Amino acid sequence: MHTKTKIKILVILLSILILFNVFLYELNRVISPAISNIADEEIKIRTVDILNKTILKEYSDKFNYDEVIKVDKDSEGNIIMLRADTLKMNQIACEVAIRAQEELKESGSINIKIPVGYIFRNNIISNMGPEVTVKAQQLGSIDTEYSSKFQSEGINQTKHSIYINVKTNVRVIFPMSVSKLEVKSQVPLAETIIVGKVPSTALQFDLKSAGFDLPEGKE
Repeated sequence: MHTKTKIKILVILLSILILFNVFLYELNRVISPAISNIADEEIKIRTVDILNKTILKEYSDKFNYDEVIKVDKDSEGNIIMLRADTLKMNQIACEVAIRAQEELKESGSINIKIPVGYIFRNNIISNMGPEVTVKAQQLGSIDTEYSSKFQSEGINQTKHSIYINVKTNVRVIFPMSVSKLEVKSQVPLAETIIVGKVPSTALQFDLKSAGFDLPEGKE
């Protein structure tokens, strides 16, 4: 084979290789954001589902409004103050954080297969094309925090609602990149109607000091 022919073949092969890499780069640039948005939403849904099931299971038998919130009244029955048993609340939050971490680890990696055609949001081609596999792994940290809300329900009647807010991070693994996704969930734990005039000082009742943070690697 002549030297010129060899050079020509080499140039053609290099050109094909360069064009192929340019194609992959452009494909990744265009498709990755769409796939990332789809994958993030699906991963959030699955992670929140695990968190919510764990929260409801742990709190259903252990959290009672009358046991964790004390309403102080004066001799005439007027409300003076609301007090929270933060020790008990923190204990339950700790158990929830540990159990949620265990549940996420036991569930293993979340694998999602997305057909490339799905990114075009067209029902005709949504199932067409090769599938892109996206994996998600929980990073380990679980943060729990309480919050409450007061709402007037009529004359001298106030509804008090308590929520648990849970936050965790998951590692999202794409074919050509890795990112971190923060997942949050808020679940109502209890609500009660407080009968009597509630002073403004009681309405400033804050539960943010209650909760539990489970760092990565701790069990």
